Amino acid sequence: MIKVLVIGGGFAGCCASHLLSQKGWHVTLIETAPFLGGGCKTFFYGGHPFTYGPRHFLTKDERLFEFLNQYVPMRRFPGHEFLTYVERDPGFYHFPIHRDDIELMPDRDKILGELQGLDGVEGARNLEEFWLRSVGSTLYSKFVETYSKKMWDIPSNTEITDFVFTTKGVALKTGPKAAWTEAISAFPMKINGYDDYFEIATRDVSVHLKTTIDAFDVEHHRVNIEGVWQTYDLIVSSISPEIILNNAFGPLRWIGRDFFKIVLPVPEVFPPNVFFLYYANQEPFTRIVEYKKFYQYEAPTTLLGLEIPSFNNKLYPYPARQDQERAQRYLDALPPKVFSIGRAGVYRYIDIDDIIAQCLDLAKRVS
Repeated sequence: MIKVLVIGGGFAGCCASHLLSQKGWHVTLIETAPFLGGGCKTFFYGGHPFTYGPRHFLTKDERLFEFLNQYVPMRRFPGHEFLTYVERDPGFYHFPIHRDDIELMPDRDKILGELQGLDGVEGARNLEEFWLRSVGSTLYSKFVETYSKKMWDIPSNTEITDFVFTTKGVALKTGPKAAWTEAISAFPMKINGYDDYFEIATRDVSVHLKTTIDAFDVEHHRVNIEGVWQTYDLIVSSISPEIILNNAFGPLRWIGRDFFKIVLPVPEVFPPNVFFLYYANQEPFTRIVEYKKFYQYEAPTTLLGLEIPSFNNKLYPYPARQDQERAQRYLDALPPKVFSIGRAGVYRYIDIDDIIAQCLDLAKRVS
């Protein structure tokens, strides 16, 4: 029987384990945390369900939605909206930036004049150039400049070279004010979120929680756990490739989040259909999430999650050329029958649907 090692028990590791175990292979999953699910795991605080960061499901591929929906019934949110607080106006505006909101801004005439003088985004070399060419200097300074520097802890947005993902599909929007109008936006119906899938996915898997791999020798398809080397036919890693390749090309940059939970004595805080509030000013936090919007439960109080950029964990790979090129060196150095998947594994800012697609592709390639 083929022996498979899956490293990391987040969504990617669980999905890969699920699909490979369905082949009848013996799959072992190693996870350092005491639970499965990673950032998609549902926790409770004061009776309120939450995840560390919003983990809604977004996709343009109905096939990927149906894959998950068959295991975890999903609720669609077609009117999902984001708002950004611009302190200097002061006001809340939609994000992606909506053309209708410009009429509400005190400097509307200046903004409209800038929009008329734009040359287009072709040839933009970095995030700053892209936004300046998309919306002009005033809207860029209101919505993007400070927020992105805060998000990535960088002195200049010219450092960000992989930047299209930041637009939520469009830089300046017309029509519906929902953040996603061309994609499915959804979240599990049950109060425990995605947790049932992690159990289903690992039902036929040998799961080892609170377990640390002490040494990696992926060239020979083996790892050392508590002084014992164990060899496998196939290794699938969902952790950073720098770890499994022993930092051969130097460290990759990551930024994370410190999460703070706040319970308020009201049933709901945000306006209807608003799931996130972004803060594009000098305040230390980037985003506030009201979890009731996703879980759709009833309670006389509500839970907010406040996020502050931090280096205390590794959640976001840097979308900068130097970092992406170093990550690619790691991925190119992986030996045969060693695969790297998931946001951490491929060092890309990808979502759950991309992870499912990766795992489906992996299952085909190793059949």
